[in-house]
Amino acid sequence: QVQLVESGGGLVQPGGSLRLSCAASGFTLDDYAIGWFRQAPGKEREGVSCIRSSDGSTYYADSVKGRFTISRDNAKNTLYLRMSSLKPEDTAVYYCAVAGKCYSDYLMYDYWGQGTQVTVSS
Repeated sequence: QVQLVESGGGLVQPGGSLRLSCAASGFTLDDYAIGWFRQAPGKEREGVSCIRSSDGSTYYADSVKGRFTISRDNAKNTLYLRMSSLKPEDTAVYYCAVAGKCYSDYLMYDYWGQGTQVTVSS
């Protein structure tokens, strides 16, 4: 069955970096669009980034442009999110999710991982 497992979260100081991973099984990663979302306590889930299957085009929320980089390793069937220059407002649970194409609306995504906590604090 389709399974997504995120890892790589943790506690990091402002200005630091982390790399999140999303290991996929039960399907081929590059046949689908894969997005990263995040949800902070008391806030709506928001899209962070997405990579399209057809041509590898990438999309980023304005709040993370220039700081986050999405990529995938098809051989490992794994998606990554490299996060740098982290800010306290990046603190959230980060999720990866699968859809037929990149959508801004998280409700359009069919499968989700369990999430990984990222905390940016001094």
